[in-house]
Amino acid sequence: MDVGITLKVDGIQQRIAVDPRTTLLDALRERLGIYGPKKGCDHGQCGACTVLLDGMRANSCLALAVAHDGAEIITAEGLAEDGELHPMQRSFIEHDAFQCGYCTPGQIVSAVGMLAEAEAGWPSHVTRDLGAADVPLTDEEIRERMSGNLCRCGAYANIVPAIRETAAGAGPR
Repeated sequence: MDVGITLKVDGIQQRIAVDPRTTLLDALRERLGIYGPKKGCDHGQCGACTVLLDGMRANSCLALAVAHDGAEIITAEGLAEDGELHPMQRSFIEHDAFQCGYCTPGQIVSAVGMLAEAEAGWPSHVTRDLGAADVPLTDEEIRERMSGNLCRCGAYANIVPAIRETAAGAGPR
């Protein structure tokens, strides 16, 4: 028996009916036609399905859609505003931070969420001063904070500088 839920996806309120076992990823892709979040491993290990769920990074393949009735979700498609790419999207393009592109939407969304976490002062496993109000985003910090997003092509040599440049410039929005 399907359950009716409401999701605000990329700024648009959507009402859909889903089986209670439907993941948020499947609801986005199969019910709403939003294909940025990818089904990579379907086990929460690769990050290809990363979305911002109520402002926080989340693996949408691990979240049940019914558990997030009323949630606000931002996908890679929703980062752009008024036809202008998000600074992180532009930086990925300028740094050629992708090869096949399969992981790219998840990488970009995760990077945007990660910058917000760092700006809020959240430490990572490699943060040296846990009490610091401002966490410097060194390459080591970026790699650690992005470790939940895998790239089979190995584009990390360009992903890290793309994130670093955005963090130093425009920052998260």
